[in-house]
Amino acid sequence: MKQITDRQQEVLSFISNFTKDNFFPPTVREISEHFNISIRAVQDHIAALQKKGFITIKPKSSRSIRVMQNEDVESGAFIRRVPVLGTVAAGKPLLSEENLDGFVNLTEPFVRPGKSYFALRVRGTSMINAGILEGDLAIVEQQETAVNGQIVVAVINDAITLKRYFREDGRVKLQPENPEFQPIYCTDLRIVGVLSNIVRTY
Repeated sequence: MKQITDRQQEVLSFISNFTKDNFFPPTVREISEHFNISIRAVQDHIAALQKKGFITIKPKSSRSIRVMQNEDVESGAFIRRVPVLGTVAAGKPLLSEENLDGFVNLTEPFVRPGKSYFALRVRGTSMINAGILEGDLAIVEQQETAVNGQIVVAVINDAITLKRYFREDGRVKLQPENPEFQPIYCTDLRIVGVLSNIVRTY
């Protein structure tokens, strides 16, 4: 795991101690009030701790911060270190070192044994009606095929896109989930994964 700053360590310790004392984790607001810092600052600390593998967060759930403990590994709990991809350069392989932007540790049900995953940071608003927002972390199961209606990560002319997949006669339609965006029609694309989960920090 990467090293964390003194303030991040203080936030991590507060989350851990709060959880032990109350049997549930604190909210972002409770962390903000404890340290007398802004909610935005708390969100930044939480995002950094998650990126560095010290906590996990269940999306769309209140009080879902979980501190990753050494005993998680010792007890046999399934934990997967998932690579996070930043800006994907044209012509570079998707999982190349140049695209790597750290790792996030995830547990079931976000990841499952026997599967391979990567994570992409969502940019833009083309999938908002599917509940996928800018800044979300898309957890993607690596596979080269998909069925109609699945949300896929596809490569078209070296560009990466996250869209809903539909195969039509002689072509593929990649459908956005925002009426302000037009579908993408193509005959030559490469599927690299299917959306598994979304991780969101607040």
